[in-house]
Amino acid sequence: MDNQFLESIVNEVIKRVQDETCIEIEASGKHVHLNRAAIDALFGEGYQLTKARDLSQPGQYACKERVTLIGPKGSLHNVVVLGPERKQSQVEISHTDAVVLGVPVPVRESGKLDGTPGIVIASGSNVMQLEQGLIAAQRHIHVKTEDAKKFNVDNGEIVQVKVYGKRPLIFDDVLIRVSDNYETYMHIDYDEANACGFAKGTKGKILKKGS
Repeated sequence: MDNQFLESIVNEVIKRVQDETCIEIEASGKHVHLNRAAIDALFGEGYQLTKARDLSQPGQYACKERVTLIGPKGSLHNVVVLGPERKQSQVEISHTDAVVLGVPVPVRESGKLDGTPGIVIASGSNVMQLEQGLIAAQRHIHVKTEDAKKFNVDNGEIVQVKVYGKRPLIFDDVLIRVSDNYETYMHIDYDEANACGFAKGTKGKILKKGS
């Protein structure tokens, strides 16, 4: 049998196995979620965010609007705003971004903002001080409810994920978030993406802690 043909068969089998047992991984760059008060301050009272493209999670989308984050040491420009508007503003960056800004950033689950640092956000000549809400998002997996049984995971559980990237590794302390409103994807930031040689279509396998 031709070696190239045999290799193609093996690769197809591996792909099918991964499709059944693995989850797709997405890398998220720096972005902001804004509440109504922040949108008014940055873009004008009553301003409505402009959808540019849908994201993998239902109802979530990237907007055409961009902002600048200003820290004690530097700035990050062209930072995407994600919609829809939220009850509280939140800014998600990587630790590399935090070095540029000169602000220590804690690793937090999305929405758990008590005690987090603030940041200055600008849009054109409009500038506002966000008092808290700057985080490096805890690596996590959005799991559709019907997939939770398939992967044997529960909401709030902490797992490991073996990533099959160009630089395979195992991520620890990965939070499981289960909801009927989710599609099943793991989210990591660009620092983590670089560590595993991420490329579009990269997949990972959930490993139960202690197993």
